[in-house]
Amino acid sequence: MPDDRDTIDTSSRSILVVEDDPAFAKVLLDLAHELEFKALVANTAESGLELARHYVPSAIVLDVGLPDRSGLAVLDSLKRDSATRHIPVHVVSASDYTRAALEMGAAGYALKPVERAQLVDAIKHLEAKFTQKLRRVLVVEDDPVLRDSTAKLLAADDVETVTAGTTAAALEHLETTTFDCMVLDLALPDRSGLELLEDMAHGEQYGFPPVIVYTGRSLTNDQVHELEKFSRSIIIKGARSPERLLDEVTLFLHQVESAMPPDRQRMLRDARNREAVFEGRRILVAEDDVRNVFALSSVLEPKGAIVEIARNGREAVEAVKNGPPIDLVLMDIMMPEMDGLEATRQLRADPRFAKLPIIALTAKAMIDDREKCLDAGANDYIAKPLDVDKLLSLARVWIRK
Repeated sequence: MPDDRDTIDTSSRSILVVEDDPAFAKVLLDLAHELEFKALVANTAESGLELARHYVPSAIVLDVGLPDRSGLAVLDSLKRDSATRHIPVHVVSASDYTRAALEMGAAGYALKPVERAQLVDAIKHLEAKFTQKLRRVLVVEDDPVLRDSTAKLLAADDVETVTAGTTAAALEHLETTTFDCMVLDLALPDRSGLELLEDMAHGEQYGFPPVIVYTGRSLTNDQVHELEKFSRSIIIKGARSPERLLDEVTLFLHQVESAMPPDRQRMLRDARNREAVFEGRRILVAEDDVRNVFALSSVLEPKGAIVEIARNGREAVEAVKNGPPIDLVLMDIMMPEMDGLEATRQLRADPRFAKLPIIALTAKAMIDDREKCLDAGANDYIAKPLDVDKLLSLARVWIRK
């Protein structure tokens, strides 16, 4: 589809549309022009990433159901790249992955079919994000020393930090000021952080920015479940947790990493290198080729994952059904005794594993392979030879669930 790539320069207001439906892509292209943006159009994940890295557009509208890999994996790649993570992304899809996309740093999410007015609002919201000069963060913490140190950690020339030591003070700020992000401790003197979140949700007079829970308490699974109704991220105070907090906050503020001081950039690199999303997660590699098993293990284990091995589909089904709980399955399709498609079907037939993330691995890059894998019940698909960055990106997307 003809677009404006030949006339875009560094001063252009530009939108990248990553969408494989030509009709919908044309609607977005025309709307971008109507709103006085230059437009780039890509119909695959790979071409979208290539255009994003080359042109660094002002904003991105991203489909999830792309032909080569999930748009969520594209979003993950964008947000892990220091050169593109500040670009605001609005995800548009026929499937509802709203929570996952927002956790990963999307500025918004819309379900297809989308009304024209929704698209206009989405683009205007993206514009507000990339033209914003000053961001505000509310830090809610009862310990004055920690409150002050957290505020100093997050403050910058383009970031104003406001602090509160009680839920009452926090509600006062939320009633009068618009914040781009809130960092919340749970142990507050007047009421709990969870009660504060409930008040924010039910009181129309309060703003509800993205909330990062930053607490020293050990949380039960039930507590985490309650908090996740409100919070996009659970961060536990502990060794080196300031780096992770800074990484989360800069993601939601859409800050340009290269414009930050060197010490902040180093902290962000450290946070991403530790791969907290994989820490302690159990990943089953169902693969009969020992070279591939070794390669996958050598990538995943340094990230903090626990790798289990199955040499065929039958062993994979037994490992999931009878072994320790599995967080993600990497399922080779061509295996002896039982192939990966049949193993996936058997797992999906058991209600206990209906939502178990399964990524299919296949040596055949045939056009219909992806559909066969998805029809069998896989969440996503990647062809061999495996690209490590692509595989890790897919694993991050699905293991979050």
